[in-house]
Amino acid sequence: MVRMWPIALGEHTALGIEVELPRTHLAIVTTDEGYIMCGALDVGLLSEKLRARGIVAARAVGVRTVEELLAAPMESVTPAAAERGVQVGMPGHDAIGRMF
Repeated sequence: MVRMWPIALGEHTALGIEVELPRTHLAIVTTDEGYIMCGALDVGLLSEKLRARGIVAARAVGVRTVEELLAAPMESVTPAAAERGVQVGMPGHDAIGRMF
């Protein structure tokens, strides 16, 4: 099952997405400029092999829902996200706020 809904963050709106797969849940919050995601996100791949794309993304581990993702500290960030001020340890809510 896939659920998607708008998330109001101040004057901006992000999109929350949850995907239920066999033995796995994916949680994502996205804007037009970047996204945060659960531990399934391969930040190393985005940061190394796909670095030229400038993907703005960050990952939190141990989350199963969008609500948990927004509250969780970011475990890793891409170089493009770091350029926007997203830092390891920053709550998801703050990280996604820098991606508008």
